[in-house]
Amino acid sequence: MSAVQFKEERLLQIIEAPIISEKSTLVADKNEQVVFRVAVDATKPEIKAAVELVFKVQVESVQTVNVKGKVKRSGRFMGRRKAIKKAYVSLAPGQEINFAAGE
Repeated sequence: MSAVQFKEERLLQIIEAPIISEKSTLVADKNEQVVFRVAVDATKPEIKAAVELVFKVQVESVQTVNVKGKVKRSGRFMGRRKAIKKAYVSLAPGQEINFAAGE
């Protein structure tokens, strides 16, 4: 599947933010993967097409994880944080996305 089959407006809304943490940095160095927070209803082919469109890189595979929101309380009131979806995107050999560079 390619970016042609999906609407460009939809693809630009799928990627919400890169996740930059100790775990994601370790994964990036070890497996040549990048971790993104994506829309909860995004599919793997949509995520692949969106990353290829936005960052101009070749994507080999995508693994996703649904993270449930934590239950938190403030005084006597209980609440829940929003659930998110993470995407672990494997890049083709020799490809990389540099978030530190001011592009």
